[in-house]
Amino acid sequence: MIAIITILILAVFVGLEVISRVPMTLHTPLMSATNAIHGVVLVGGILILGKAHTSAEIVIGMIAVLFGTLNVVGGFVVTDRMLEMFRSRKKAVGK
Repeated sequence: MIAIITILILAVFVGLEVISRVPMTLHTPLMSATNAIHGVVLVGGILILGKAHTSAEIVIGMIAVLFGTLNVVGGFVVTDRMLEMFRSRKKAVGK
């Protein structure tokens, strides 16, 4: 158990270091790639949920699918907001 907790803590620190060093111009492509990966994870969760037998497996699977869905939708919302910064604004007509 101590080894698992140690790996988790190290993964958090490494993840923070890697993410903090990503240039701003790469955030949008990285978000899009992450959304694609989470979409695959979500499909896998749905497939595994289809083979669940006990009520505990079904509840845990439903929670996992719910969190996965929230993650995918939230990622696309953030990506859309980031892409909005790069769109040109329309000039007002007649001015």
